[in-house]
Amino acid sequence: MSDVVSVRKDGEVAVVTIDNPPVNALGHAVRSGVYEAMAGLRDDADVKAVVLACAGRTFSAGADITEFGKPPQPPALFELINAVEDMPKPVVAAMHGTALGGGLELALGCHYRVADSKARVGLPEVKLGLLPGAGGTQRLPRLIGPEEALKIIVSGDFVGADKALKLGIVDEVTDGDVNEAALELARRLAADGTGPVRLSDRDDKLQAVKADDTAFNETAGKLTARARGLEAPHACVEAVRWSFELPFEEGLTKEREKFMELVAGDQSKAQRHIFFAEREASKVSDMPKGTTPREVKTVGVIGAGTMGGGISMNFANVGIPVTIVETSQEALDRGFATIEKNYRISVSRGRMSEEELKVRMSRLTGTTDMSDLADADFIIEAVFEEMDIKKDIFGKLDAIAKPGAVLASNTSYLDIDEIAAATNRPGSVLGTHFFSPANVMRLMEIVRGEKTDFDVLATAIDLGRKIRKVPVVVGVCFGFVGNRMLKARQLQTEQLLLEGATPQQVDKAITDFGFPMGPFAMGDLAGLDIGWRIRKHVGADAEGGRAEIADALCEMGRFGQKTGRGFYIYEKGARGGTPDPEVEALIVETAKRFGIERREIGSEEIVERLIYPMISEGAKILEEGIAQRSGDIDVVWIYGYGFPIWRGGPMFYADQVGLAHIRDRLDFYAEQTGNDALRPAPLLQKLADEGAGFASLAGKKVRAA
Repeated sequence: MSDVVSVRKDGEVAVVTIDNPPVNALGHAVRSGVYEAMAGLRDDADVKAVVLACAGRTFSAGADITEFGKPPQPPALFELINAVEDMPKPVVAAMHGTALGGGLELALGCHYRVADSKARVGLPEVKLGLLPGAGGTQRLPRLIGPEEALKIIVSGDFVGADKALKLGIVDEVTDGDVNEAALELARRLAADGTGPVRLSDRDDKLQAVKADDTAFNETAGKLTARARGLEAPHACVEAVRWSFELPFEEGLTKEREKFMELVAGDQSKAQRHIFFAEREASKVSDMPKGTTPREVKTVGVIGAGTMGGGISMNFANVGIPVTIVETSQEALDRGFATIEKNYRISVSRGRMSEEELKVRMSRLTGTTDMSDLADADFIIEAVFEEMDIKKDIFGKLDAIAKPGAVLASNTSYLDIDEIAAATNRPGSVLGTHFFSPANVMRLMEIVRGEKTDFDVLATAIDLGRKIRKVPVVVGVCFGFVGNRMLKARQLQTEQLLLEGATPQQVDKAITDFGFPMGPFAMGDLAGLDIGWRIRKHVGADAEGGRAEIADALCEMGRFGQKTGRGFYIYEKGARGGTPDPEVEALIVETAKRFGIERREIGSEEIVERLIYPMISEGAKILEEGIAQRSGDIDVVWIYGYGFPIWRGGPMFYADQVGLAHIRDRLDFYAEQTGNDALRPAPLLQKLADEGAGFASLAGKKVRAA
């Protein structure tokens, strides 16, 4: 018997328990252990029923994905599940915590399912670029119907116990001990002589869609409408369709073949890379073991504008009281109205009740007196991006905040060390760079200052996780990781216009690459005046270098969507823009003024000119130690800037393309344009010369030469 699987008997019921912490992943030792246990119990005349349970905090979070791509060791998960389903005695799954992916598929192979009231189930393989490969796409439709199964499989979202009971995924839900509840059900089944109920034998839930698949097709269309280049959602639809078009065994075989195809593909490799990179990004290599975060019971936010309000919502959402400070009651009222409006959108979409809205709003307190932050444990400044204003605020906070309070700035670009120097407690100061809209975007760059204490860093990381963000620790430089690399892209966007491209050509090339929006449409959405004001305040090179076209548009009062004019024209109420001949004339005139002869520019050049300089800048960031790992950079760009997840982030993508190719193209464009700033970074050059990639740097101290 395996060390991670045990068997005990309770009268006529045998309890098979998986104990493979932390999440009972279904690795080889678990699979072989359960397989052997079931084989032994099959022929045990004293055993009339079986309970399959898991020790620890969860049932099973699924397959051991570290085994993907390695030679398979039998029994495969689908073989184990088939063996469980083939048991001649009823098998009851006792589900607590989470039953996800292969964990839920294993439970579907059991004949009955009992769940703890706090349990969650799901098939999230699609988020790794995969489909459920151990029968999930064939058994779940037979249990709850193809349409409902499609919603769970294509979205990858989790389902709570109550909904799982309503759908029929589980047979019972208990507020008590789930193992005892499962044991009691097994005893009843044994006493009644009730046999197994195998999902592979059921087809009653398939009959309606076999007769008419119109509703199924409509549901599939809605679920895949926003897939944006992703292969897995479409593969999931195809596999669920097999459940009602093919016999069970044939559907199971085709599901497995499709799974193997996806797992070997570039998209799944990229998405699995992000899965692991996300978990590494908040780890600090030199943080002493045992460092504990400071306690945070209350939060203060300075600023009730777009960012301040959004930041505050994150804390209210998880039950942490927030005191919001503004300069006037009018600004406070405006900010609170915006917060309530955002919550009401969730209410209107059925994602929140009216009562929950009131509860969350009750956790927010407004004030115009900064001294009301005296008892806050964590204070975030979210005001204008001007150093003098921020230093003034931190100087005041230093006198107001209690000892041990963490002082954070939501700066996007500015020097955290200079801000910290305005206080007598620089060890308690760091950056928490949220992304707009702050209540939606998952990324939080945690900017570690030169003197930031380890426990302060640990506090920010811990708090980031509590508010459901993806925290990434970065170092101090202008723009940190994300905006510094964005600057490298922005230097090329206007240059491409001057050389011959149009805004719509550039935007189309980038959306075809996989971004949700192109740079000019994004600029119009965010407001062109933001960058314009920063450039005027701190110099032309501060935010994307010179921007002749954007600055000219701003001088004309064209700030983007909010004024109905930017790089595009926006008809009243329209979110999508249309090309503007006036902008194209401005581009031609500006190019002529600079003596630039415009030419035809293809989409391949546009992508290379915008993406490759970012990668080169990422190499500089690694060499300088601003980011600890190339995967950290990928996580920043996936969750903060919409880089297509199926490409794995800029640095992973670079490795897939090949650094030698990127080096050569950057050199080519430097020669073509006469712009030596396009030359590859020393680290990129070194790795390309060695035939290596950024992944080769894992665990190494980075040096270009």
